Amino acid sequence: LTAEFDTNKPISFTGTVKKVDWMNPHIYTHVEVKQPNGSTIEYRVEGGPPNALYRSGWRPDTLKPGETVSVTGLRAKCETSMNVGQATIKKADGSTVFAR
Repeated sequence: LTAEFDTNKPISFTGTVKKVDWMNPHIYTHVEVKQPNGSTIEYRVEGGPPNALYRSGWRPDTLKPGETVSVTGLRAKCETSMNVGQATIKKADGSTVFAR
């Protein structure tokens, strides 16, 4: 993880789930965040391996498109990457999903 993500670049945001890619080796939750100027940014939030998440009770439909979530994690070292790692995703009801 330290190869891709920068421990000096923590990030937190609230946005809307666009889609969840449930695939090996890690799942990715795409979250759209509205900016003050009205534009949107799409972050790609890395989760754990699908098999481990499934055994922990998570399913591909645990997060649904359109759902509001809050994310905390680390930005990628590459300035142009919108990937976020070591992330925790919280649903509007406060439950935590796909946490590291």
